[in-house]
Amino acid sequence: MKFSLACFWVVALAVCVKANSVERSEYTMASDGPLPISQQGLTLDHADLYFRIFPKQKTISGKGVLTLNSQRAMGQVGINLDNFFTIEQVLVNDVLIDKAQYSNLEGLLVINLTTPLKGQFIVEVQYSGTPREAVRAPWDGGFVWSKTSTGKDWIATAVQGEGCDLFWPCIDNPVGEPKTTTMHITVPKDLVAAANGKLISVTENDTTKTYHWHSLSQLNTYGVAINIAPYDVIKTTFDSQYGNSIPVEFYHLPENKMKAQRLTQELIDITTFFERKIGPYPFAQDKIGIAETPHLGMEHQTINAYGNKYQADKYGFDWLLFHEFAHEWFANQLTNKNADAMWLHEGFGAYMHPLYEQYLHGEVAYMAHMYDMRLKIRNKAPIVSKTLQTVEGVYQEEKGGPGADIYAKAPWVLHTLRNLIGDEAFFSATTELVYGVAEPKPGLFKPVLADTDDFLSIVNRLTGQNYRWFFDVYFYQAQLPKVIEKRTENSLTLQWKIPHDLFFPLPLEVSVNGKITTLTMNTPQTIKVSANDLVIIDPMSKVLIEKPHIAKYQDFLKTKEK
Repeated sequence: MKFSLACFWVVALAVCVKANSVERSEYTMASDGPLPISQQGLTLDHADLYFRIFPKQKTISGKGVLTLNSQRAMGQVGINLDNFFTIEQVLVNDVLIDKAQYSNLEGLLVINLTTPLKGQFIVEVQYSGTPREAVRAPWDGGFVWSKTSTGKDWIATAVQGEGCDLFWPCIDNPVGEPKTTTMHITVPKDLVAAANGKLISVTENDTTKTYHWHSLSQLNTYGVAINIAPYDVIKTTFDSQYGNSIPVEFYHLPENKMKAQRLTQELIDITTFFERKIGPYPFAQDKIGIAETPHLGMEHQTINAYGNKYQADKYGFDWLLFHEFAHEWFANQLTNKNADAMWLHEGFGAYMHPLYEQYLHGEVAYMAHMYDMRLKIRNKAPIVSKTLQTVEGVYQEEKGGPGADIYAKAPWVLHTLRNLIGDEAFFSATTELVYGVAEPKPGLFKPVLADTDDFLSIVNRLTGQNYRWFFDVYFYQAQLPKVIEKRTENSLTLQWKIPHDLFFPLPLEVSVNGKITTLTMNTPQTIKVSANDLVIIDPMSKVLIEKPHIAKYQDFLKTKEK
């Protein structure tokens, strides 16, 4: 198919980019949420994306050729694309669409078809303009236009909160993950463009180079990424315990070569841990990849953004590298069906930190990290609301989202569940959740879309028990379980106090003078104690419960902040 957007190749971009005074809509700035009718039933078989980057003007020209598939006859097709871009042309199955047949007022390009389409068809969108600039990436999404210490251009994209439509035409929803993706990125000749998948070729032009990348893996929509700098690249391989060898590539700034070599070895060690704990690296057909970025980081699939300046934390490894790489399993291989289950990404990703510290250093490191997270739990809203959410909605605590609790409370819920059902059942359930199969082998699984109830179903099946009560209390409402203590001279009675009087038969350990007893807690439990006995509830911190001393400390911190 010929590329008919002539101005895409014009160096003087001002010729082809129109002044744009359109205000950015709330729709554009949101990601995920309910699908519009014009996208319902659509899937994306392949995305063929073309970008020409103009660093001096901070502008781009682009083309997206989307191979779509519809389960129903569609007279109207919706494609998400930021309404700040000027749309030059739209073609459907190589036929130019009259401008009167489409509009993009709110960031949803709605194409009215003369003849309804069903099955596979191709939509091509040619566009240009000034993409949103991320003021505080990665928390604020868009393009990052920066400079290296030597004054060279250093550019990156990071769009998790606002979505893929900030720079390419897409279906901005987990159901819109392209099954395969090709990217052609044209940059000034002195720069390198790193992206998802494998580098197929580099074409040299008079003043530019075009980097052709191809991903064989289904791509997380916000994980599609462009990284541009005067990169050098470290290339090696990871020899997996599953018998396959995987390419490893680290695109780094030239002045950081020695640091990047050390971090590459650290990445290989981390990959070994994940394969032992969860299962095979999910995207062996592409690569294990990192790109050094001017922003802190993001889980861009097979080209993780890294900007932590090569700093090891108190546990002896780079926490940022680890966290973003954890998302290859928990976000990219396993993706939430809707942002309401974002904790599947961040909760599991955050829980892998103390597990890795336990793997490296033992129990004291694991519990030290768990305690740090325990102090940050807020309980203002349920982790899961049971409503369709945008990514932004999940993070907005002031509007009823769980916010930071998906990073702190969710790992503690997983810790409690692990202690309840045991390591074998917990890690087996986690592996099946991630891969959709019980015994994943390279090449024999596909990316998974799942939600909280899918995890519950797996846990129930593997344990032969119904843990709906556990999920109801910990995931679907906000307040923590509380232990009510009634002590006399000769006895101690303990019972659960649960919001809304929910059923909650979680066993509880009690230490009396160092001797630990496990109470069933189906009903109030009474044990013999004397006035001088030392009693500790949950002495090994196996359970997430309300703790008065933690609440007091959190109040103290709030006072200090004021």
